[in-house]
Amino acid sequence: MYFRMKILIIGSEGFIGSNAVHYFRRLGYRVFSADIVLKEEQGYSIINPELADFKKLFDRQQYDICLNASGVAKVQFSFNDPLLDFTLNTANVFNILEAIRQYNVDCKFINISSAAVYGNPKYLPIDENHPLNPVSPYGWHKLYSEKICTEYANYFGIATLSIRVFSAYGPGLKKQLFWDLYQKSLSFDTIELFGTGNETRDFIYIDDLLFALKLIIENADFKGEVINVANNFETSVRDAALIFLDIIGFKGKLVFNNMAREGDPLRWRADISKLQKLGYHSQVDLVTGLNKYFQWIKELK
Repeated sequence: MYFRMKILIIGSEGFIGSNAVHYFRRLGYRVFSADIVLKEEQGYSIINPELADFKKLFDRQQYDICLNASGVAKVQFSFNDPLLDFTLNTANVFNILEAIRQYNVDCKFINISSAAVYGNPKYLPIDENHPLNPVSPYGWHKLYSEKICTEYANYFGIATLSIRVFSAYGPGLKKQLFWDLYQKSLSFDTIELFGTGNETRDFIYIDDLLFALKLIIENADFKGEVINVANNFETSVRDAALIFLDIIGFKGKLVFNNMAREGDPLRWRADISKLQKLGYHSQVDLVTGLNKYFQWIKELK
């Protein structure tokens, strides 16, 4: 089955995209990739999101699947430059789908959205019908991208689906909680983090996320719907940080400054019933995943 399927991964130099390239190649897909970097090789294209030049990708090749892993997954960036964040996280989805509509109407489109669309939850676990009230421009821009997918599904018959990724981590990620902890551990005896430490996240290791994508491609309806991608397990930031600091051998002190960071939700735990109906089960627990992540960090040296 897989060796006949062609998948285009846009955002292939990012955390999820780069891992997806290797994963689907191992499965036997014909993988094509595109991103905004100075690199040329067979099956690889460079795109400029401000020119919205996605049409050339579909004009010269037909794909079975397009995975959009492009954009900027930095909440603070959306406060600093909301227009560019909108361009990279919302307008590009419109441009990709318009290119599909014109040149590759049978291509299935997966949009990587974010749990940021929920904001601070009114109840836990958070299902896909939970009220949507983002607490950052980034969250709003991801929500707009989902609405565009629904528009193209409803009015143009394009097969679209958005996944709401919760707290993904693993090899290739050079930002966010665990990367920041490691970097600070190299220079400080006391590590200070924002918040109280009681904030919670629903962590998912990159291999589990990719497994979820595989199941979605194989089994989902692609009618403009959304699916949570997480593990239905709530872990406090304090506990997650202490687990990782123990793994890396940090002997100093961890403190929290009790200052809320703009755009950060208080608690996250996903209802993943829809994903589980497609066959999903977690294969990597948090401790195992953090050990794998630290091993990758050590190999960077």
